[in-house]
Amino acid sequence: MRHGTGERVEPAVYAGLRLAVSLLTVVPVRCERVDREAARWAMTLAPVAGLLVGAVAAAVLTVSGWLGFGSLLAAALAVGAMALLTRGLHLDGLADLADGLGSGKPAAEALAIMKKSDIGPFGVITLVLTLAVQVAAIAEAPVAAVVVAAMTGRLAVTWACRTRVRPARPDGLGALVAGTVRSAEAIGAIVVTAAAGALAALTGPGGGAYDAALGAAAVLIGLAASAALLRHAVRRLGGITGDVLGALVETAVTVALLVLAVR
Repeated sequence: MRHGTGERVEPAVYAGLRLAVSLLTVVPVRCERVDREAARWAMTLAPVAGLLVGAVAAAVLTVSGWLGFGSLLAAALAVGAMALLTRGLHLDGLADLADGLGSGKPAAEALAIMKKSDIGPFGVITLVLTLAVQVAAIAEAPVAAVVVAAMTGRLAVTWACRTRVRPARPDGLGALVAGTVRSAEAIGAIVVTAAAGALAALTGPGGGAYDAALGAAAVLIGLAASAALLRHAVRRLGGITGDVLGALVETAVTVALLVLAVR
């Protein structure tokens, strides 16, 4: 596509996919277009970035198995790989939101706490417990669980950026992506991700109807948990921020892993 000046303009869907990978991973993707339309596609396609993160974590688990590592060590390495692939930003967002909400302060003061570079006691406790649960759950779940959980985490971002959701600040990531995703697109992303979760679960041991149902259930339950946190955060803060989105990712990932650890 070109403007009247002859300058080439990248279609929004391709720009959005690049932006999704750029915002949600450390993969060095060049983004020439960053606007609300590109942000809409980026947030709609966020589960694709999750698929990339989950695939790398699954590869780490597989190689760890070949090397004879125990399940806990392999799970810890997989969690570390996912943190590296996301610059630890989602974990940082989880800690910041825990500190902001845990402070009990009004919205403006809670947002100010979340912008600080240090981590308070609520953030530390939340991080330690979340990482411990993730490692333990991965150690009990099939390899495909990390793929399903990673996609579910990014689906939480899609749901959080629906048209009725406002940004808590006039600047930052929240202001760019809040309210960009249409409801029909969000629902479509849920259906596709749940189906992908079912298919991924079929690749594990057994590979029967129970596994497929568990994979789809993990997506839906993980999303429901993040939606509950989203509702609380919006009520307390007045909208979403980048930290809120990061917290939603980790919440959905953790709950999805717990579901997939059920045997």
